[in-house]
Amino acid sequence: MNTAEWILVIILSLTLLVFLIVGIVLLAKLIGLSKEVKKVVIEGQDIAKNTNGIVSNVKGMTSIGGTMEMFVDKYVTPKLKEKIKEVKEKKEGTKNDEGK
Repeated sequence: MNTAEWILVIILSLTLLVFLIVGIVLLAKLIGLSKEVKKVVIEGQDIAKNTNGIVSNVKGMTSIGGTMEMFVDKYVTPKLKEKIKEVKEKKEGTKNDEGK
């Protein structure tokens, strides 16, 4: 081989070596970056789950249906239970009076 061919082989070998080193470093950085992205995605999913719970709670308190449901559970249901109990007691009392 003459000198020009040796120079070309050396230049190509060094270029290949540089690209190989850069490729290995880039691959290592991408692996680290993918791990960080995975952590961010997991945190984002947790935030989304918590946000859905908060939104449903706020929605229940601010919507008409949610407000009415809360009102019925707090005020109407106990009174309704008392009325049902009174009606049952009256029916049992009239049955006992008929049996005497």
